[in-house]
Amino acid sequence: MTAPLRAGDPIAVNVALGERSYDILIGRGQLASLGTRIAALRPGAKAMIVTDDTVGRHHLAASRAALAAAGIGADCVTVPPGERSKSFAVLQNVCEAIISARIERADLVVALGGGVIGDLAGFAAAIVRRGLDYVQVPTTLLAQVDSSVGGKTAIDSTSGKNLIGAFHQPVLVVADTALLDTLPAREFRAGYSEVAKYGLIADAAFFAWLEANWREVFSGGPAREHAIAVSCRMKAAIVGRDERETGERALLNLGHTFGHALEAAAGFSDRLLHGEAIAIGMALAFEFSARRSLLPAGDAERVVRHLAAVGLPTRVGAIPGGVPGADRLMELIAQDKKVKRGALTFILARGIGGSFIAPDVDAAEVHAFLEKKLAER
Repeated sequence: MTAPLRAGDPIAVNVALGERSYDILIGRGQLASLGTRIAALRPGAKAMIVTDDTVGRHHLAASRAALAAAGIGADCVTVPPGERSKSFAVLQNVCEAIISARIERADLVVALGGGVIGDLAGFAAAIVRRGLDYVQVPTTLLAQVDSSVGGKTAIDSTSGKNLIGAFHQPVLVVADTALLDTLPAREFRAGYSEVAKYGLIADAAFFAWLEANWREVFSGGPAREHAIAVSCRMKAAIVGRDERETGERALLNLGHTFGHALEAAAGFSDRLLHGEAIAIGMALAFEFSARRSLLPAGDAERVVRHLAAVGLPTRVGAIPGGVPGADRLMELIAQDKKVKRGALTFILARGIGGSFIAPDVDAAEVHAFLEKKLAER
C-alpha cells in the first residue's frame, strides 16, 4: 500500500483495456480541467451533460464554464434525484434529449452526478446511435470509488436493481475530491461502505488502515485522496483482468447480493441508501461466513464494529419501516445477476481481505439465516 498522497497532489489511475483504456483522475480542483481534457481526447466534440436537480445546483455552472473555456458547446438534461430515476421513463427522456440536441457519434455525454446519474447516463450513451462516448464526473464518494469505474451501466427493473443495462466503458473519469465537500453526511457515510469493501475483499492492511484513519477520510485532505486512490487502483486492476464479470470481478459484489435485495424490499427509497444496504449486506456476508465456519466469529464482529463506528447500519432490523420476510427476500435474491441456472452465488470470506466466490449456496441455509437475522432487533 502506498503512502498517503500529499495535499493537492492529483493522481492518475489507468484502467487498462487495450484500445479502450482510460484514466481516472483524482484530486481537488480537477473539475476545472474537464474541458481541456475532453478537448484533448475528442477535438471538436460537443457535449450533453446529464445531471440531477441537486447536483446541478452545486456543480452544473462550474462544469459548463470548464467546457466553455475549452470551446466545447454543451447542452444539459436534468432528472429528479434518487434511484427512481433509473427507470425506462427517465431513460427515454434522457435519450430523446441527447438526440434532440443533435449529439453525434463524434460527440459525447458527460455524466455529472452520483451512481444513479452515472448508471443512467452511461446506459443512454451505450444505446443512443448504437453507442456514444461518455465521461464520468462522479460527485459522490460511492461513485468516485466504485460506480464511475468499470463500465457497468443500467436502470432498475421492478424485479430488482440494475437488471437492464450494458457494459459500456467511459473514455475518462474526473474524480474531483472537492465536490465531496457538498455531500450530506449521510451520503458520504453511505459511500464509505464501498471504500471499506476493498479492504474486506483483498487488502487486510488497507482495512486496518481505515480502522485507524477513517476520521481523517471523513474530514478530507490526504487521507481521503489516499482512500479513493487505493480503492480505484484495486477496481481498475480487477476490471482490467475481468471486464465483463466472468470471473474475479464478481468479488466486487461483496455485500451486494443481500444488499440489493434489501434495497428492492425498501422500494429503492430514501429509507435505505445504496451504500447503507451494502453495509448491511457486508455485515450479513461476514456473519453468514462465520455461521458456515469459514472464518472466526471475531472477524465478523470486527467488520460490524467498524461499520457501526462510522455510523453505518449493520442490521436488517435497523431499516426504517422494516422489510418483508425471508420468503420475499429470497425471491429478490433469486433475481441477482450472479445466479446461474437457478443456483445461488454469494461472495463470502475466509477472513478480512480473504473474500471468494461461493457458487451453489444452499437456498434453505440462506433462508434460515435470514429468518434469524430478521428476528434480531
